[in-house]
Amino acid sequence: MTTTGNGQSQQPISNLEYDFVTVLHNKAEAVKAYDQYIQDAEQANSQPCVELFQRLRQSDIEQAQEVRRHLQQVLQHGKM
Repeated sequence: MTTTGNGQSQQPISNLEYDFVTVLHNKAEAVKAYDQYIQDAEQANSQPCVELFQRLRQSDIEQAQEVRRHLQQVLQHGKM
């Protein structure tokens, strides 16, 4: 990351902010994909697969919430 003479970053967001935004986006995409996977498993009449996809989806939701909390802290304080 480059800085100006006064120590200010010339980047619109820090690397850490970018990393958290990227992870959050990926988690949101995964949750969206699991909706389709659950529907596919329901159409295949495979309850064990439905339940697995639901658990995986819930795990990604919880992880996304944690990432969001970290991102908020980084945005406010520059770090955790």
